[in-house]
Amino acid sequence: MTIRLAVFDCDGTLVDSQANICRAMEMTFVAAGLPAPPRAAVRRIVGLSLAEAIRALAPDADAVRMAGEYKAIYHQLRQDAALDDEPLFDGVAAAIATLAADGWRLGVATGKSDRGLAHVLARHGLEGRFVTLQTADRHPSKPDPAMLAAAIAEAGAAPAATAMIGDTSFDMAMAKAGGVHAVGVAWGYHDRDTLAQAGADVIADHADTLPAMLSRLLETRV
Repeated sequence: MTIRLAVFDCDGTLVDSQANICRAMEMTFVAAGLPAPPRAAVRRIVGLSLAEAIRALAPDADAVRMAGEYKAIYHQLRQDAALDDEPLFDGVAAAIATLAADGWRLGVATGKSDRGLAHVLARHGLEGRFVTLQTADRHPSKPDPAMLAAAIAEAGAAPAATAMIGDTSFDMAMAKAGGVHAVGVAWGYHDRDTLAQAGADVIADHADTLPAMLSRLLETRV
């Protein structure tokens, strides 16, 4: 029996975390004596590993040092209960439950840290849903396919039976580099045209369409 694996991005795909990311990034830039980047620019780099995201926003900055500062700021905001909730997007919980009931193995590949991802999954009661969790703590930034390769190996799947589900061009490029199906979602931080140009095989407009979309995709292409 073919093992089917659905790997989800986190920020912009499972949860809406843009308010917290933008706030922490603004505080990080101010602490470094730099003008805060526009929120539209920050949303465009969500999904990259932290140092890569900062380099994209400020090429001449000390991205490694600022990445450390960002983590400290984000953690302190969480300790102070000053962060907004990171709600699941509408229909995501039901889609995950349906996929699991249909026999899919589920994973996450995210630019978040282990700690950040664990917090999100615990917050929404999703800790036991995923058989593989890949984060920026152990892998190079998207679109490098290392996260996907590790997820596939841990799940015992094959690229042809694996779908990468994400909201950014980085997710789509990673899927293509990893030889898996690229499934874009239209509710995140990159628009449909950007996803299509990055190689999305299909684009979901709502999470409740994902289970049937993924099944059709694998039926026609495995």
